[in-house]
Amino acid sequence: MPGPSAPAAAWESEERQRLLARRPRGPRRWWRVAAAAVLVVEMLERAAFFGVAGNLVLYLNSAELKWAGEQASRAALVFLGASYLLAPVGGWLADVYLGRYRAIVLSLLLYLAASGLLASTAFPDGRSSFCGEIPSARLEPACPSPGCQYTSRATYCAPTLYAALLLLALAASSVRSNLTSFGADQVMDLGRHASRRFFNWFYWSLNVGAMLSLLVVAFIQQNINFLLGYSIVVGCVGLAFFIFLFATPSFIIKPPTGSQVSSMLKLALQNCCPRLWHRHSARDPPSAQLLPDQRLPQPGPSPKEDIANFQVLVKILPVMVTLVPYWMVYFQMQSTYVLQGLHLQIPNIFPNCPTNRSETLRAQGSIYKIPEAWLLLANVIVLLILVPVKDHLLDPLLLRCKLLPSALQKMALGMFFGFTSVIVAGILEMKRLEYISHNQTVSQQIGQDTYYAAPLSIWWQTPQYLLIGISEIFASIAGLEFAYSEAPRSMQGALMGIFFCLSGVGSLLGSSLVALLSLPRGWLYCPEDTGNINKCRMDLYFFLLAGIQAAAALLFIIIADRYERAAKSPAPQSCPRRDSG
Repeated sequence: MPGPSAPAAAWESEERQRLLARRPRGPRRWWRVAAAAVLVVEMLERAAFFGVAGNLVLYLNSAELKWAGEQASRAALVFLGASYLLAPVGGWLADVYLGRYRAIVLSLLLYLAASGLLASTAFPDGRSSFCGEIPSARLEPACPSPGCQYTSRATYCAPTLYAALLLLALAASSVRSNLTSFGADQVMDLGRHASRRFFNWFYWSLNVGAMLSLLVVAFIQQNINFLLGYSIVVGCVGLAFFIFLFATPSFIIKPPTGSQVSSMLKLALQNCCPRLWHRHSARDPPSAQLLPDQRLPQPGPSPKEDIANFQVLVKILPVMVTLVPYWMVYFQMQSTYVLQGLHLQIPNIFPNCPTNRSETLRAQGSIYKIPEAWLLLANVIVLLILVPVKDHLLDPLLLRCKLLPSALQKMALGMFFGFTSVIVAGILEMKRLEYISHNQTVSQQIGQDTYYAAPLSIWWQTPQYLLIGISEIFASIAGLEFAYSEAPRSMQGALMGIFFCLSGVGSLLGSSLVALLSLPRGWLYCPEDTGNINKCRMDLYFFLLAGIQAAAALLFIIIADRYERAAKSPAPQSCPRRDSG
């Protein structure tokens, strides 16, 4: 057959080139599917995480495991701390070896296996298979004096449970650090406005998962059994895994570009400790000691790009570190705010009952009680309401008026609301202690413990929960946006992990401050008032946190102002900080 004419061949070649050039952008028709799949996976993963964390102390302290209260609390703190502190590990693995897509898939598989292991300890056959038989308690003589020490009992099934919890923490931290930036990749081609909206709805989906878990899973665990509750956790992870796989054709999947973390550490060592650097470089091969311009070209970022990205990183990290005191305030919501609420008068569900609700229901033989984990719903509901309002009303209005604040300005605003929340908590605590000092207390039974509360309704805590929820919208969501958009391209996963890691550092610093103030002569030291805080000065603790947050906010404003002025000034061309599509 005769070949095609020259014009036809040229047209065919041109058409083929256009098709080939358009192919990478084909999935953009499915960006809504991709973004929705990421949001649903995040919702299910957070439902599973809170399904484990919400009642973990109650599970370990149950009759099946018989862990002591301090042992159960320690395990819960280890799990929560590890779930934040391990976040940079998953981000670094994704940047260097796996890519975000494969890192998420493998993390969800690990999540599924670890949650299944935890669920297997919730029924007798599973416990006997993984943990052996529970040891019988030894008979010991009674304690002869009030100050004597009992021998601590070994925790049953501790190796299996700690292994399951640490694997869950690793999986959850890896999903958290990679799914955020992976979801932002799906809408990145649509511009910075689309990325900002994605982070709003990502945070909204996170809180939907938390609310569903606290409403359903926590109730089932406390009032029916933990096996059913943990089975729902396994089901949530499995469903998230299959949704993520089914949505694969609609995803933008980027290969690992390599991480510059090791290069950044070398440059930091070279600048901070030159003597130590020369001693270390003397042991390196000769090729490693060449200047950047003398090295042979290698795949990945060039040495010049390493130096440029190191300069960007030096500017970003101080901004993220000054957010740590905010996290110290934020995590009071799950600790001291709850403790304060237990010492305020909790209204009865059945107002006509003359005695406390828990005692009445126990006398009636009812097994259904309101879970204590439901106290966290106040913050969740605030976020679920305000995030759509911000996304659909407030942000578009400010954008039209050209008044939309930058991510750094939003973070400063979030710090202000966090400061206001802890001030309000301190004022409420001062008022509560006034009632206590006049012996105006109300005895209320919660679970097996008696709390002597002030005759102030727990609804007086609503303003501080509302303010901490508003602060989270500005500080945390804007912090995620800042960490993703300003990071060097090859360090986005690692820096998202560092962002979450620093929030864990804030939680641990807050716990350390509580431990320090619980020493003799500290504001929170009241051993003669075991189980209550009526002889402690938690109001001074709240005001101390407010002072720390105020000082950190002023430092943040100075650093953020320098960062924004440096970003606006002309700079030499360097590798882009985020993908431009």
